[in-house]
Amino acid sequence: MISKEAIKRGYNRRNYVVGAHTPPHFATTITETPDAPGLQRDAVRLAESTLDALRKAADEVLTSTSDVVNWTRDWWAGSMMTETGGKPATPRGAIVRVSTIDQVQAVMRIANAEAIPVTVSAGRSNVTGAALPVRGGIVLDVCELNRMIGFDRDSQIVEVEAGMFGDIFEQTIQQEFGMTMGHWPSSFAISTVGGWIACRGAGQLSTRYGKIEDMVVGMDVVLADGSLITVGGYPRAALGPDLQQLFIGSEGTLGVIVRARFKLHRLPDYGRAIAYGFKSFAIGLEACREIMQRGANPAALRLYDALESGVQFGLPESNVLLIADEGPREMVDAVLAISERVCAELGERLDGDAIFERWLDTRYLTGKSAEGFKRSPGFVADTLEMAGPWRDLPAIYDDVVAAINAVPGTLAGSAHQSHAYVDGACLYFSLRGDVAVEDRQKWYRQAWDAANAVLIQYNAALSHHHGIGLLRAPYMAPSLDTAFPVLETVKRALDPQNILNPGKLGLTDVLANEVKK
Repeated sequence: MISKEAIKRGYNRRNYVVGAHTPPHFATTITETPDAPGLQRDAVRLAESTLDALRKAADEVLTSTSDVVNWTRDWWAGSMMTETGGKPATPRGAIVRVSTIDQVQAVMRIANAEAIPVTVSAGRSNVTGAALPVRGGIVLDVCELNRMIGFDRDSQIVEVEAGMFGDIFEQTIQQEFGMTMGHWPSSFAISTVGGWIACRGAGQLSTRYGKIEDMVVGMDVVLADGSLITVGGYPRAALGPDLQQLFIGSEGTLGVIVRARFKLHRLPDYGRAIAYGFKSFAIGLEACREIMQRGANPAALRLYDALESGVQFGLPESNVLLIADEGPREMVDAVLAISERVCAELGERLDGDAIFERWLDTRYLTGKSAEGFKRSPGFVADTLEMAGPWRDLPAIYDDVVAAINAVPGTLAGSAHQSHAYVDGACLYFSLRGDVAVEDRQKWYRQAWDAANAVLIQYNAALSHHHGIGLLRAPYMAPSLDTAFPVLETVKRALDPQNILNPGKLGLTDVLANEVKK
């Protein structure tokens, strides 16, 4: 049996410094006037009078190239390849640091009056380029907007500012309120609560606690013109369309999330884990489907294909399923009883304690691991997470892995199921390639093109929790199809000048004042 101490210890393990939001520096020489920015085009320059106004409105304004590069660097493989190739991704702009909502409003009024693009930035843990200022302008850093505002104990709702880092947030609610949000993304310690909302994130225990859109009760958003609105605030409502959901996952394109109210859960006092192995990934998926549809919802229901079972658990001949749960003893035991009954019909029991402990130690490494592969300067690794219905998942798994492996230079494609629901699940694919250094970006885009062509064919969700950013932008219009113009219409209505994070979600980066009359 896994003790509550083991589960808490495991879920709080991390490989990051508390509040460390800046990714590693690369061995790149940064000049003050780079000839060719890697991912920017026609960067909007700010007049000195505008910079003076921003300095009066904000805590700090940084404009040197080195500062802009350092304060916009993220964890996306695309921008890393650009920078290590000698071209900083986004070297032009002004970093504007704020610590109050009034300051956010003041900055947006300045930007709106002068049609200056604004890219909201915080932890910058994103892996799709969602917070890169492709048109320069203002990079609005909200990391100091990080106060805990209050806790409604009866309703188990906490209110917090959007810039608080995840590990500090969870530590605070555990120690001060005896609560947890149950949101444990792999970027836990280098991401903020506002970033979780903006990119529609998911934690590793989402089958028990839900995704971030299930956790938000209400929030405050600053719009493009600087006005402040409040959305949500009810356990359920019939007040027309859910306007709160409009901003969840909007990646800073519709407004600046400044405050959020989250539903919390009491800290669990009991936990267990079991594990089974299956002859094929498809059989493992069938076990997961049966578990969910028989009414069980274990906190973690994670199925690894043979390649990842070898990397993660040293079991390359099996497709390993880890099932772990936490909460009241009666509930946990019932969930695992259902899970065991299903798995015993389809697979072989493994040492659940050992599998669980191994997972706690290595769960963040599998997707981009180079273990078992040669690693040269041209090695590239990334992950792709999507969601689809149970009916299609076995074929999607086969077709995406085949599509990735067919790209010249690919070392291996693999996958695990990371999040499960009654109607479907998220498959989390890994892409690994080794090519000439100068061919890295070509291989990368070819691999992503091949995989996403399969997803569009099956009408699957392009992303389950990483979001769109720049990486998935080319696939948004064909994926949303006839609904994409609706997204464009919403964007124009809320941000008529297109100053909020232009170029993301597959939307244009052309500013309104650049459109030819």
